[in-house]
Amino acid sequence: MKWPLLISASVLLICLLQCTQMEPVGGHSDRPVGIWGGDIPVVNAGNSQTTVSAASSLSRLRSSANVKSDMVPRGTHGRKVVRPMKARYITIHSTQNYTADAERHSLALKRGALRAPKRRGGNRIGYLIWHFTVDEDAAVQHMPTNEQGEHADFDGPGNRYSIGIEMCENRGADLSQTIDRTARLTAYLMHKEGIPLSNVVPHYHWERRGTSKPHKNCPHFLMDNGRPGRKWKAFQSQVNRYYRSVQSQSLVNR
Repeated sequence: MKWPLLISASVLLICLLQCTQMEPVGGHSDRPVGIWGGDIPVVNAGNSQTTVSAASSLSRLRSSANVKSDMVPRGTHGRKVVRPMKARYITIHSTQNYTADAERHSLALKRGALRAPKRRGGNRIGYLIWHFTVDEDAAVQHMPTNEQGEHADFDGPGNRYSIGIEMCENRGADLSQTIDRTARLTAYLMHKEGIPLSNVVPHYHWERRGTSKPHKNCPHFLMDNGRPGRKWKAFQSQVNRYYRSVQSQSLVNR
């Protein structure tokens, strides 16, 4: 009677090794994940532990950014027209709204309260929308990272190819905490989307054709005299430290 038991145990083991569940990741198409979450490691003695370690480090980085999902419903307001996107850049903004935190901005986006004149060569849908709003406590996601927003340069590459992150500056909040949380989120997105540090840019980077000031002083508290300088370089270094921390942890665990 031992043979049926051995065969059953073998079949169960094979099923556990082969079966996967599906989960949506970062606004992209579903992909297979391991039974207990995370990437399925490549079964290879040389790199399986590194794959698991990198995924674990990346998960911790995301958790430290405290990312929360509060999506604008598809087909409404800023998402009434869905344009697919493969992100190549990350664009950093400041809200210049001194009364609202990330939650209130999220509510405004879901209500369609943030309007813009729809015009040829300008705003394409009549609404403003971006991917994340960050305050001192959380990073709130409003739309998938594989959809175009309306936050940078109308019909230009800033909207067509970049993930938009707005930093809150509501009175009484700790701006340094907001900046730090933004750096963590940015580093996480760089890893997930394969975006280099050189493609992390301020809103200033994108030319808004047809406006009196094509290059906006934004995020203004990270600009020097209205343009990228010492403060922006310091922010990039902050982002890079978090980005490299994931790589360093992977090397330690090899």
